[in-house]
Amino acid sequence: MYQICSRLVVDTSDPTIRFDADGISNHYHEFFTNTLPQWKTGAEGTSALAAKVEEIRDAGKGKEFDCIIGLSGGADSSYMLHKMVTEHGLRPLVFHVDAGWNSEIAVHNIDCMIEKLGLDLYTEVINWEEVRDFQLAMFKSGIPCIDTPQDIAFIGVLFQFASKHGIKYILNGGNISTECVSYPQQYFYFADMALIRDILSRFGTVKMASYPFTSVAYRKLYMPYVRGVKMFKPLNFMPYQKAEAMNELQEVYGWKPYTQKHFESRFTRFYEGYWLPTRFGYDVRRVQFSSLILTGQMTRDEALAKLEEPPYDPDLIRQDFEYIAAKLRISPDELRSYQDMPIKNYWDYKNRARWYERGERLSARLLKTKRGGAY
Repeated sequence: MYQICSRLVVDTSDPTIRFDADGISNHYHEFFTNTLPQWKTGAEGTSALAAKVEEIRDAGKGKEFDCIIGLSGGADSSYMLHKMVTEHGLRPLVFHVDAGWNSEIAVHNIDCMIEKLGLDLYTEVINWEEVRDFQLAMFKSGIPCIDTPQDIAFIGVLFQFASKHGIKYILNGGNISTECVSYPQQYFYFADMALIRDILSRFGTVKMASYPFTSVAYRKLYMPYVRGVKMFKPLNFMPYQKAEAMNELQEVYGWKPYTQKHFESRFTRFYEGYWLPTRFGYDVRRVQFSSLILTGQMTRDEALAKLEEPPYDPDLIRQDFEYIAAKLRISPDELRSYQDMPIKNYWDYKNRARWYERGERLSARLLKTKRGGAY
């Protein structure tokens, strides 16, 4: 039976959602019980941020860079770079991963910020033949998380840069303000190398000689606890209202906004705005708007009104569908055949989900972390 949260706009399209007797979802209760108590953006957050910045500066003494910041051209990473350089004086190694799907707006936003801030940009271009083959393998697998090739490339290069330059701090734009509600794992299963190897062994045709793969154990255990590379999310320690942040970026840099979160990538725009809603019946805006409702940046009525609008402009759908097919060197009919094929999910392939779920529970208990990257 269909049900929507009486306080947010998440609904039963999330297969793990639960409701209390008043129709309030577990996501609402999770925020007020676990997230809000540890979210410090006032004086306490300012003090904690200042202390962490000093720690980062000390670790970077005598080095060309004191931290790494990945810049996608989206609002979160752009605003984080702006604040940490102009207000806190950090010297970041700014890098961008080009997996072949950058939008024109993303390129503009990256260029205008780098030029205005007087920074150097390190761009890692991923081998397109490997990206293409990996991307096609994900389509052929039938599972929802076809954006994995981009995600894993970004993560892999991030840690490669940290190792190469001996940098101990990676600054990440993940934040509670816009991401306090997690996406359902069914549609956003993380980069499980057992799953990826199985899919590539079945559907891949190109040897992945240079692809920047990394395992969860490497990222979560080896890098922080053996190499001492720490992840820090500064936006969680300052007031971050997305609309205000984007206005500031526009005024200072001539930065251009997107119609929706994550749309700086043409493929992610296609995946989240079109593929998930039409093939799997899942609209990511329900999670995104619910996060904004919880953090006071949108009302529920405003969210419901926006959800009445299609997630994707019809003209843009046609353009992007043809563009994705042409870029992958397949016909639109072949791409459409992947849309119409039987639906599968990560449990239909080899995976380590049980191990990761145990690790998440342990991490949540000991480190107060949460799946999804907000904190």
